[in-house]
Amino acid sequence: MAGRIALMPGTAAVFGRFVGGVIIAVGRSDAACAAVSSSTCRSGSPSWRSRCFPWSYVRYLGFMRLVRLPGVYRPRRDTWILCRAVGEVAMPPGARALDLCTGTGRVAIAAARRGAARVTAVDISRRAVLCAALNGFLRRLRVRVRCGDLFAPVTGERFDLITANPPYVPRARGRPRRHGRALAWDAGPDGRAAVDRICAGAADLLTPGGVLLLVHSDLCGVGRTLAALRAAGLRAAVVHREPERFGPIIGPRTSDLLARGLIEPGQDRDDLVVIRAERR
Repeated sequence: MAGRIALMPGTAAVFGRFVGGVIIAVGRSDAACAAVSSSTCRSGSPSWRSRCFPWSYVRYLGFMRLVRLPGVYRPRRDTWILCRAVGEVAMPPGARALDLCTGTGRVAIAAARRGAARVTAVDISRRAVLCAALNGFLRRLRVRVRCGDLFAPVTGERFDLITANPPYVPRARGRPRRHGRALAWDAGPDGRAAVDRICAGAADLLTPGGVLLLVHSDLCGVGRTLAALRAAGLRAAVVHREPERFGPIIGPRTSDLLARGLIEPGQDRDDLVVIRAERR
């Protein structure tokens, strides 16, 4: 059934509380429409939309209307260049795709629209899982969502395409955060807490000829990523590189990055790279 949503235990309760009593439909231009049962809202009331659905959480992000709850990563340039790379992948018939660190589910949607027959979106944040489920559902796309840590929810499965936009911003002190907004970008002292785990584990989940698309900043070491993927038996190369001016996340950390030799004096931008790795 188009728009089917599969949630892990616990996440279903969150989903039910959020949309309880609400019937979600799809209108033109992917506009989300909501109608509520008569027991919840009087039909014809001029303010029923604002009372029955959290429209303040629906935003146009990159010319696409997406549900994004507070604390869920907002799609930025790294998201869009990863979507562009997805559009260059030749999907085999019946292709299965996995999107790690899915956030709003924007890249999972791109994979489904590219032709993947089954798309699984994974995130450690329950709010993100909910957003991905809603955004896939509203577009009548087959997006299965799972709440969990990277590959853990899909152990034993195989995919023709794996995409990942993991946290990659170096953090001055301490381990990556497990809660709050910074969960989406804090990635340990060298920015590789999630990247290294993806490099080590992706090959086991790819089908022969399967493709991994991984986006991150060059601040956390493009050469290290290529070496790790090749050590895992994958053919790896940079397929996209775009300069990005330091924004509100990296900007306040420039003093620390400079002190640790991760940037040069006066540097105000980094490169976003998409690395494509294929299983032989």
